[in-house]
Amino acid sequence: MNATVIINELSIDAENFQKEMINSNGSEKVKIRFNFKVKSEDYHDVTTLLYNNKFLVQVPEEELKFKATIQNYSTSITNLYEENNVGDFQLELVETE
Repeated sequence: MNATVIINELSIDAENFQKEMINSNGSEKVKIRFNFKVKSEDYHDVTTLLYNNKFLVQVPEEELKFKATIQNYSTSITNLYEENNVGDFQLELVETE
C-alpha cells in the first residue's frame, strides 16, 4: 500500500507501507515500515531530519498521529551528493509515547 507519511513537517510518498501493533514494556505501540525515494537534491534535508531521531509522525490515510523514533533504517546508496542520483530508503518507526 502507498501512503503519505509526514515526519515532523516533511511529507513523504511512502511505498510498501505497513503498520503493526507491537508490545513494548507492557503496552501496545504502533510500528510502521515503508520505503521511499530520495533525490540527491533532497538528501541533506532528509538525512538531517532522520539524525534527530525524535519525530511527530502522521499518516492521514490511517488516521495515525504519534511520537516515534527509528527502529531500523537503510538506504540503497551512500553517496547521494552526486547530482541526479536517487536512493531507495527503508524506514521503520516505533511509537515512543
